[in-house]
Amino acid sequence: MTGTATTNRGFERRIGPWQATAINMTQMCGIGPFVTIPTMVAVMGGPQAVLGWLVGALLAVADGLVWAELGAALPGAGGSYVYLREAFQHRTGRLMPFLFAWTAMLFIPLIMATGVIGLVSYLGYLVPGLLPWQGRVIGVGVVALAVLLLYRRIGEVTRLTTALFAVMLVSVLSVVVAAYTHFDADLAFTFPDGAFAAGGPFWTGLGAGLVIAVYDYLGYNTAAYLGAEVRDPGRTLPRAVLFSILGIMALYLLLNLGVLGVVPWQEVASSTSVASLVLERSWGGAAARVFTVCIVVTAFGSVFAGLLGGSRVPFHAARDGLFLPWFGRLHPRLRFPHVALVAMGAVTAVGSLFTLQDVINMLTAAFVIVQSIAQVVALVVLRCRRPDLPRPYRQWLYPLPCVVALVGWAFVYYSAGLRPVLLSLGWLVVGTLAFLLWARRQRTWPFGPLPA
Repeated sequence: MTGTATTNRGFERRIGPWQATAINMTQMCGIGPFVTIPTMVAVMGGPQAVLGWLVGALLAVADGLVWAELGAALPGAGGSYVYLREAFQHRTGRLMPFLFAWTAMLFIPLIMATGVIGLVSYLGYLVPGLLPWQGRVIGVGVVALAVLLLYRRIGEVTRLTTALFAVMLVSVLSVVVAAYTHFDADLAFTFPDGAFAAGGPFWTGLGAGLVIAVYDYLGYNTAAYLGAEVRDPGRTLPRAVLFSILGIMALYLLLNLGVLGVVPWQEVASSTSVASLVLERSWGGAAARVFTVCIVVTAFGSVFAGLLGGSRVPFHAARDGLFLPWFGRLHPRLRFPHVALVAMGAVTAVGSLFTLQDVINMLTAAFVIVQSIAQVVALVVLRCRRPDLPRPYRQWLYPLPCVVALVGWAFVYYSAGLRPVLLSLGWLVVGTLAFLLWARRQRTWPFGPLPA
């Protein structure tokens, strides 16, 4: 298929390997590590927090191999929605894809909301004395700007995403270089007494730390949501997933070690703009302000990329008759799902009004059951039910990555905390009731026959 070919749903396949990896990495990095390093250090009680990101990377790679096989085999708009539909429709009709679309309308915008919250946090360094209500107004304005910039053709969007990706690299690498020009190994590698002992801070903080690490790696699947707009998806999607995880893992390790080698971990744990603090101590206040602007742009890039991919999920669900029909509309001239984009933007704006930790815990609990765990099961089901399905990429060491991903996601869900777990279960109950009402009206399973 040619690079500008149009898919059967009106999309244009314009996203190549470089653009797909850039979209993933822009969404993955964003503001995440700049706002979560202090929290990670605090919950894990010292420099051993770096190991928390390594454990998170292991889970991300295992889950990334699930995404790689499914994305290559079923490269449709909507990502998980397509995979769950194909795997479970013969047992439970459209319940699982419906529940995914239902939860995606919550957790995808919440991920974007964390980027907005972090952006406002770093604006506080540039504009001392910024009041909370002013920050909330700015956050809503940031979401509106991202939606406005996404009102264009996908070819123009990918060029803008690549530019934002370049700014993200400048932001991260500037902090890394600043840190390593003033690096003190004693600060970075001197652990508190009993850090790794049984019942010590590493073990007691690992669950909460893994929730944070998983949040920081989220986004390696963004290009899979754009599967209908990717050139040669059987090769592009697996490479984009794995390259983005490994690339971000390397950046995170450099960044975290560098920060801990400049600022004492006790001070890191209480900082609200730790990257700016590192830049200020290494290069002075003027340089810190310049690169803090880059960090703010990086945060905006993560919101931009996330809304780009996430808006395709309700679109695909609506085209299959599972959501309100206007979510399935493409812009008549620019050929993108504009109603879904505006809806996702609205939920993002609301989510930006809450605290960072509350949003992270809620979004983590929301997506684990219906997306992460169910998707691992979907891969196994498709291997058994559809062995003849063309698979340009097959998961390495199958089924070991599936087992690692299942165990890891179960631990993350437990570690998110009781309130987020209960809220996520409540959201699923409401979603199941909504599905039953829809199924009764449409006379489909369980009130009608299963798909053939």
